[in-house]
Amino acid sequence: MKPKTALQKKVAKLSATLRPITATQEQWAYNHCFEHFAYRTKNGKMACSDCGHVWKSDNGGLCDTLAGCRCPNCGAEFQVKDTRRRTQNETAYFSVITSCKGFQVIRVSQVRSESRKGEVRKLYCQEVVQRWISPDGKVTDMALLRGFTFHYCDCWSYWSAMEIRPHNSLYDDVVAWGDVYPRMSVIPQLKRNGFNGDLHGISPVRLFKGLLADPRIETLMKAGEIEEMKYFLTNTRNADELWASYLIARRHRYHINNIGMWCDYLQMLKNLGQDLRNPKNICPEDFIEAHDKASRRVEAKREKELTECQRIYEMERREREQQSLLQEKEREEEFIALKSKFFGLVISDNEIEVKVLESIEEYYQEGKKQNICVFASGYYMYEDSLVLSARIDGIIIETVEVDLRTLKVVQCHGKYNQDTIYHKRIIDLVNSNARLIKERMTA
Repeated sequence: MKPKTALQKKVAKLSATLRPITATQEQWAYNHCFEHFAYRTKNGKMACSDCGHVWKSDNGGLCDTLAGCRCPNCGAEFQVKDTRRRTQNETAYFSVITSCKGFQVIRVSQVRSESRKGEVRKLYCQEVVQRWISPDGKVTDMALLRGFTFHYCDCWSYWSAMEIRPHNSLYDDVVAWGDVYPRMSVIPQLKRNGFNGDLHGISPVRLFKGLLADPRIETLMKAGEIEEMKYFLTNTRNADELWASYLIARRHRYHINNIGMWCDYLQMLKNLGQDLRNPKNICPEDFIEAHDKASRRVEAKREKELTECQRIYEMERREREQQSLLQEKEREEEFIALKSKFFGLVISDNEIEVKVLESIEEYYQEGKKQNICVFASGYYMYEDSLVLSARIDGIIIETVEVDLRTLKVVQCHGKYNQDTIYHKRIIDLVNSNARLIKERMTA
């Protein structure tokens, strides 16, 4: 990516002046990032994974144990693996911490090892990421191009140039995973803010950025409160919300055994509406008892809130049910006003009986049993439509719709809207008795 800002242009220019990773640094990475071992077979033959030398394990009693052995050829110390496997490939990362023209630079390199039984180990090293940190804590990333994959972290395009790249969370992970070369050069601002060369198991980018940009991290580093510094570096929300409380606790010489548990306790107090700047609240004499008591109070509050929510929900549900019943009653009254004149109408040929549906419930049951939309589509509210059910011995055969304007059957279907063997007979029966429907309309 082409540098756009003045900071990016400066970083890109300075990056071009950096010397390559030295052979000494690469050798350190090979010695510390990879497992050194010897292949041992059932017949007792040993093969060094570094130089490929092969020898008998009982030769001079050099390798009768699984640890602390040395290769008689190259002198490398290794562990013994009883295996028939002949190859092992590994990939690792290491960081070199240096400075350049006022910038703190973390140079991350990928190292690869290809070991084959009986052969000299092949080693490769490639710088893949540079993290440039300005004195005010701003981070600019230089990196190789990456392949289009979200699952494979080692997919670097080795032929690409080291260029300005948009920040990728993978860069943080690569730095965190790798070992750090022990000899480092740091900018004066980091020394001023308390850094003495010990990373304390923290990612160097996260630590340096915190020391340069966050006075709270500087305060904790200089005070030697390393566990608190680690916690607030990774829990910035608690650092923002609880820092004043932490300072008050320290001012009262309150000893915090577990910073994470103490911050959880303060969050519970906040949930309960307690004052987080009152030493009586944040500096309890019996912390465990106070923590458990606050936890029980939060749980009780939660249960009370749930009970209240349930009560409100039940009230709203009953109100909805009442409204639904009222609407159902209104629909039923409107239905009766529309269709009551046809109630009791039955057309029969002594085998098939066609009767008018006389309630919304009957429309529902008709639609459910026949798997048709006579209820779902609201046929009971159609002013110019009359629905009848054709049955034999009480069993529904087909459902009939008559157009009250023409007094003709417009629909007549059985279950799943399929026609039965009685289809034409039912239509002829209803159409031939249309006068009975007309009489009800004019009565």
